[in-house]
Amino acid sequence: MKKNPSDLSLDLYEQPGHLIRRAHQIAVSMFHEELGRDVTPVQYAILRMLQETPGIDQVTLALKVGLDNSTAADIARRLEAKGWIVREMLPRRQRRLVLTEAGTQMLSGFVTGVHQLSANMLSSLEADEQLELIRLLQKFVHINNDQSRAPVRPD
Repeated sequence: MKKNPSDLSLDLYEQPGHLIRRAHQIAVSMFHEELGRDVTPVQYAILRMLQETPGIDQVTLALKVGLDNSTAADIARRLEAKGWIVREMLPRRQRRLVLTEAGTQMLSGFVTGVHQLSANMLSSLEADEQLELIRLLQKFVHINNDQSRAPVRPD
């Protein structure tokens, strides 16, 4: 795979950035195929984080899921409009986010589909390859987290 740096005939399908972009496109398509279009993968991540950390403020939520503040605020407004969360004003213009009963029920309805989605995404790989892919993706994301325009800050 090592090529001469001056070689302009780079194979697109050997470039990690292109492969990661394609993998993302495929993952989003599979998400919608399995779970429908009412929720996007990013909205799902926000709802899951709110389920895990009830009452978290919007800025901390953005840090935990790797979003910039304005994107997190926009998504929170959409989720509130759907009736899945409530945004409560805190001091200093912060907002506390809480899942509603409807949001909790919607997430509960996703459990089987999310498990099936994961199984479908990995089904063409051997068991050891599945573990290795997840391990390498986690390592890549962890090592390169600070390169993101919205690095994840879990704590």
